[in-house]
Amino acid sequence: MKRYKRSFASDNNSIVHPKIMEALNNVNNSHVLSYGDDPYTESARKRFKEVFGQGCEVYFVFNGTGANVTGLAAMARPHQAVICTENAHINVDECGAVERFAGCRLWPLPSKDGKLKPEQIQPVLNVLGNQHHSQPGVVSVSQCTELGTVYSIEELKNLAAYAHSNNLLVHVDGARIANAAAFLGVSLKGVTADTGIDVLSFGGTKNGLMFGEAVVFFNRQLAENYKYIRKQGTQLASKMRYIAVQFDALLSDELWLNNAKKANAMAALLAGEAEKIPGLKITQPVQSNGVFVSMPRAAAERLQQQYFFYPWNEEKGEYRWMTSFDTEEQDVMEFTAAIKAAMHGQH
Repeated sequence: MKRYKRSFASDNNSIVHPKIMEALNNVNNSHVLSYGDDPYTESARKRFKEVFGQGCEVYFVFNGTGANVTGLAAMARPHQAVICTENAHINVDECGAVERFAGCRLWPLPSKDGKLKPEQIQPVLNVLGNQHHSQPGVVSVSQCTELGTVYSIEELKNLAAYAHSNNLLVHVDGARIANAAAFLGVSLKGVTADTGIDVLSFGGTKNGLMFGEAVVFFNRQLAENYKYIRKQGTQLASKMRYIAVQFDALLSDELWLNNAKKANAMAALLAGEAEKIPGLKITQPVQSNGVFVSMPRAAAERLQQQYFFYPWNEEKGEYRWMTSFDTEEQDVMEFTAAIKAAMHGQH
């Protein structure tokens, strides 16, 4: 069988982990009740409580945008605003879904490292009580950030404490939360529930799943009407077992952690090799599975003839390379060789 080159464009391009495929196949053998009233979904819910804490409530959805918009709809009223960074996924890559579905405003703030800091939020709070302005209601952060950086546990705790002291709720877009936990060397509970956040969009697709995400409520009061929001948001799966069983497998035997560690390690290897190439610069700390680089546009275009990847900031000549749990050292070395050739004007 022909071996195709691994993509460095996105961890969405990766294969489904064999253990996830096995789990899907194992439940594909009989009829069960639909819409989550089945033993497999119940087993996955129990698994989440074991991993994230008994006080959480979990709901399964189809995708990351669905998790974000329905989760935020449970947190914010239409007259409120969700504070985020200007490069947040909800602000840049979800086609206005939050505004359309939740009806609330996004309030983006500048960030060079992808992180939101308490002191940035203070000026926004000056509009509180002013009926002419959207009222700040939620702080939403990405962990890992869109620039591949990772909030420390202390940073998250401080942000959550600051938000709560000002009557704001905290949402985490955790599309790559596993990579963050792997980098920090903490449990999933340690990087979420223990930091004081209210709601988590927990990503699986980028870490080995075929499809599916989860909305995890640590503030259980916010989950009171979520089942209706999920249905209205077209995120209620009839054959929910096929989402749930993937998460049950992902959270078993530290599969989530092993996958994330592998992706992170391959990004570190790629960054280390790329740093050796004259004329190429790493633009962000490599703390997860993303490598951000600046390189001449002509070299990037030559390289893109062999490997597809995304420009991040074309004006600055900045590009993003992503690794996955199925990236191998050989893939990185082959890609590195192609980078060197492209930088020397070769195809």
